[in-house]
Amino acid sequence: MPEKPKLETVAKAAGVSTATASQVMRGTGRISEGTRKKVLAAAQRLHYVTDGRAASMRSGENREIGFAIHQIANPFNAEVISGVSDLLETEGYLVSVLDSRDDTDRQRRNLEAFIRSSRGGLLWVPAEDTEDSTFDLLAAHDLSTVTFLRRSGAGRFDHVGIENAAATAKATQYLAELGHRHIAYFGGVAKAGVRSERIAGYEQALVDFKLDLPIVWDCFDDKISGLSALKELHAAHPEITALVCNGDMVAIGACLGISQLGMQPGREISVIGFDDIQDAAVATPPLTTMAVSPYQMGRKLARVVLNRIKDPEMPKSISLIPAELVVRETTGPVG
Repeated sequence: MPEKPKLETVAKAAGVSTATASQVMRGTGRISEGTRKKVLAAAQRLHYVTDGRAASMRSGENREIGFAIHQIANPFNAEVISGVSDLLETEGYLVSVLDSRDDTDRQRRNLEAFIRSSRGGLLWVPAEDTEDSTFDLLAAHDLSTVTFLRRSGAGRFDHVGIENAAATAKATQYLAELGHRHIAYFGGVAKAGVRSERIAGYEQALVDFKLDLPIVWDCFDDKISGLSALKELHAAHPEITALVCNGDMVAIGACLGISQLGMQPGREISVIGFDDIQDAAVATPPLTTMAVSPYQMGRKLARVVLNRIKDPEMPKSISLIPAELVVRETTGPVG
């Protein structure tokens, strides 16, 4: 097995001292341009990469951020992660992502792994039913933490979330103004947190506009589930003419189900999604949705954790992102 390239080997190949090579690799010191180029060329030729663990031990700073999230494959989460990663990279940080799958035991193992590897900060979507001891764990290790989407922990951490109730109220109001009176809330299965807030906004708008009693239809937030659940909903409640959906993927699935029933989304049944993932604009037909720009949310999330790392004593912040109604082709006046 070939020997792992060392800084001393790079220094020898470049004809400089180990201290000078170290300064070049760290971007410090007064080093001439010629010397810098020789060291970097030697490092590239020898495939040398700085040992981040050793550097963090010397400086007391770790340039990696952990991100504990659920269902990485969900396009919304993928776009958030992309925004986080892009901004952190420009600031000299890396992000490592673990999928807790909304399982509290798996989440605990993931968080403990981040703590053992001394991550410089943590971005975290708490699992439903997260125990208080998990929040105590993070507080005990003084890890710069920002919760995302689900606000938990009695205000002990910074938080970035969405104005969920206001968004679904706005969506329901838009449908009511188009003349729809039979509007269902469609998608999601969790009974707490984000979905509860969204259902509350939908239900309040029904009251405000004196519409029919709420119908909340559970299903997983993916296209296949949305397709089959739409057919079940239509069979049980053929009077429904509009849907406020828990997310874009389940909304796109609902539109597929509407089409398979021989109807047209936006004509016989109007559909509003939530998130405005990239697929929403190119779906057939393009999806009306409550846009929160997941990529930009990721950048916001990264900025908050960087601010926390820079100033650990600053007051805790809460950032709630409003959603904007983006009207495309899946909504229209009641037929």
